Amino acid sequence: MFRTVANWLMRTLFHLLYRIELSGSDNVPRQGGFIAMMNHIYFIDPVLVGALAPRPIVIMSKIENYKNPVAALALRLYGTFPVHRGELDLNAIRTALSLIEKGHGLLMAPEGTRSKIHSLQEGRDGLAWLAVRSALPVVPVALSGHERLGSNVRRLRRTPFRITFGEPFVLQADPGLPQRPQLRRMTREAMYRLSALLPPEYRGVYSDLSQATSDTLHPYRQPEGQNR
Repeated sequence: MFRTVANWLMRTLFHLLYRIELSGSDNVPRQGGFIAMMNHIYFIDPVLVGALAPRPIVIMSKIENYKNPVAALALRLYGTFPVHRGELDLNAIRTALSLIEKGHGLLMAPEGTRSKIHSLQEGRDGLAWLAVRSALPVVPVALSGHERLGSNVRRLRRTPFRITFGEPFVLQADPGLPQRPQLRRMTREAMYRLSALLPPEYRGVYSDLSQATSDTLHPYRQPEGQNR
């Protein structure tokens, strides 16, 4: 109930602040667990995706956001859970794996933190590990335009904002090859898939799409009866 009301309020606020262009909602699996991977520019990104996604998505949020008791209560009621950034947080990994295996959507930012230059940074391997371990689909989510919010609010202008849900894919490892190099390759290929959905100025270290490969990425087909 809390999440439903919160999403309604946030969608109302977002439509006052933004001119939202939303595309690709049909790419989000209608049932079952999945991982949504987003680029991360602005602090409000996870809430934007959570409120505008076609089905509920659980958000992994940095532990610092839970220091205030009121904020911590609101975050937990909304369905988030904490993660310690910059270290191997086994509790967060177990929670994430349990949630997606139970059929929930999980939102992750593979860069690990916000990009201060508004373009993609090097991706980390945690998302690839979860995707392989769970054998569940990954949905790239590209966000662009909203970093101009502050200046536009001062001018009483709505900010053009685009959110694109890309085609889902599954990451598959070769059991005969070492795990670490494979995870690195999967991360790189997944990040290029996300980069391709973004305007060129947002692609950062993944700007050269001619370097993109897809050897570990396989198309995900939604089961019969799930398509709209």
